[in-house]
Amino acid sequence: MQNRILMFLMAVMLTGTVGAQESLRLTLEEAQNHALEHNRTLKNASMDVQIAEASRWQTIATMLPQVNATVDYSNMFGYSMDLGDFQISMPNSVTYGGTASVALSGAQVVGVQLENIAKNMADITLKQSEKEVTDQVKTLYYSALVMEETTSLLEKNLENLEKLFNYTQQSVEVGISEQTDADLISVQIATMNTNINSTRRSLEMIYNSLRLQLGLDVNSEIELSQTIDELMQPQKAMALLDMDFMLDNNYNYQLLEQNVELAKKQVTMKKWEYAPSLQAFYQYTKKEYLSDEATMNSTPPNMFGVSLNIPIFSSGSRYKAVQEAKLGYKQQLNTFDDTRESLIIQHRQLSYNLTSSYESLETQEKNMVVVQRVFDNVSRKYEQGIASSLDVTNSGTELISAQNSYVQALLDVVTAQIELEQLLNVEAP
Repeated sequence: MQNRILMFLMAVMLTGTVGAQESLRLTLEEAQNHALEHNRTLKNASMDVQIAEASRWQTIATMLPQVNATVDYSNMFGYSMDLGDFQISMPNSVTYGGTASVALSGAQVVGVQLENIAKNMADITLKQSEKEVTDQVKTLYYSALVMEETTSLLEKNLENLEKLFNYTQQSVEVGISEQTDADLISVQIATMNTNINSTRRSLEMIYNSLRLQLGLDVNSEIELSQTIDELMQPQKAMALLDMDFMLDNNYNYQLLEQNVELAKKQVTMKKWEYAPSLQAFYQYTKKEYLSDEATMNSTPPNMFGVSLNIPIFSSGSRYKAVQEAKLGYKQQLNTFDDTRESLIIQHRQLSYNLTSSYESLETQEKNMVVVQRVFDNVSRKYEQGIASSLDVTNSGTELISAQNSYVQALLDVVTAQIELEQLLNVEAP
């Protein structure tokens, strides 16, 4: 009996744990932090940094001493070397050897510098990926809140239409209104239900995208603990317009700088192919015969050597390689200048977009309030018999259009704000 009770309690505890893991209530900041920790794309970007570091050390290791050991076994099958008057037996033997060597060239030094640049680029790419993921989470978080707001507005419209339909149906039953009036409103109710269902499906797609960014299971439940009113702060967003655009803070600009440096080092690398390379080695060898027969051992136990390789003539291949690298460097400089100007122009355009989107939002918000009042007024007139069902239908259509324009304006503001933040590599103050 006790065992059954214990098993039951454990099952309850496990069920509670699973439930806790599958349900998350998150603020925007908590969602972004969760994505930074669990997003799979960021995990790959982090591995790229580790790969670049491993590659860098491999290149450094080529300039450090290399030590190898060998063991060789030889069996001559009883063969003896015939030297005329006497013979020398060739018994089985084991040869032990060890070699220490080091090689150094200018190309190796430049190779390490190239790997350092690659490591820097991987670090920048990781930071850029982190920024992109947090911005994507922010976009999805805002989008989900906006879609929920849209659903709420549509449901409110549906509630008003259903009240009008019930009133109209009762009027039809007593002979005050015609059935066509009720039919027109019922069609609008059906359209509203379709819009609500479509919005809910869109909302679910947004949540699925958010789950992917957060690295969650597809069945995990997400609850957003902040509202759109809490997050939408026009003063903070508009403060972005007063910030100076520091090119050095932009990740694309930083990557481009590294590309220019990379192309410059490639020129240096090709030039070093004209320079000599040096290699030194020490070798120790010990040979043991697996027999007591007299024999001759001509293997020296110690050997040291130095090799200097001096390039002399390559039929112009090294010269053309240097020319090719120089042209690639000039291309990178042109791309760098062009991109720098493009980023400045992009900053101006994104600033215009943010300003325009907020102006549009203010207009659409006022328009929605006015259209809502018009709809409420037409609805009251309809109940009093002053307005027709067609007036109600037209007013309802205008209200839906105004609400859609308001929602789109909200999304445009969010998009413009996040794009400008991403370019400046800052958050709204």
